[in-house]
Amino acid sequence: MPGRATGSRADRPDRIAQAPTPPKASPEESPLPLTVVEPKRLYRQIADQLAQLIASGEFAAGSRLPAERELAASLGVSRASVREAIISLEMSGLVEVRVGTGIFVTRPPEGAARAGADGGPGPFELLAARRMIEGEIAALAAKGATPEDAAALRESVVRMEAMLDDFHAREAEDREFHLLVARSTGNGSLELVVEGLWNQRADLWGRLQQHFHTRELAVQTIRDHAAIARAVGAHDPDAARAAMHRHLSRVVRVFQRGVDAEAGRSAAAAPAAKPTRPLRQAKARA
Repeated sequence: MPGRATGSRADRPDRIAQAPTPPKASPEESPLPLTVVEPKRLYRQIADQLAQLIASGEFAAGSRLPAERELAASLGVSRASVREAIISLEMSGLVEVRVGTGIFVTRPPEGAARAGADGGPGPFELLAARRMIEGEIAALAAKGATPEDAAALRESVVRMEAMLDDFHAREAEDREFHLLVARSTGNGSLELVVEGLWNQRADLWGRLQQHFHTRELAVQTIRDHAAIARAVGAHDPDAARAAMHRHLSRVVRVFQRGVDAEAGRSAAAAPAAKPTRPLRQAKARA
């Protein structure tokens, strides 16, 4: 037939196969020597920038940093993120927070250029994740909890009431309660998720608790746990989710009020030293 190609497939040139293949560059010849990009949490960006200014002498030992509110405005971030950064710097020995007076630079350790006290998520970041994840876990627990699960949750609340004035014992029981809620789902992976979230409560979290945890919050935490236990025992997923959300949102509010109060006290103190180089606005992680 006219116009029809003749010959076998092997006789015809394969256009794709004949396309020129660009030579592969060896690692030594690569024009883009890339390194692994490590995501940097917002409070770490702030802490590192302040630490570099301290190490370079922009803020001398004994000088006072700008108030948290002023730092937040200059950096374009929330006061909560600034407070987390300041706590990290305090743990590194770079600054000292004097309640009612301000944030003062201590003599930095030799060669200090970074605030390396805590590399995990910030407390507010962690609480936001817990609220989302544990809220759904509580709802799932309410759907499938056994009478034994419900009884275990109630017993945990009773134990916490007896530990009201023992901070460390109460904290351990607090953790156990949240693991019991996850265990009530019957899904072992969810229990491991909650355990992983609690294991992220590193030194920075402990310092925040030291600043802002109160007996009033402890009492309310016990009431919140009781509400969660009742909702799970009543097999009411919506109530269980809402009770968990209220519980963790309350912790955020208490900590945030503490941050705002200290920022207000710092702002009312004497004028702080100003860096000769402007602060760079921190970039939120994508």
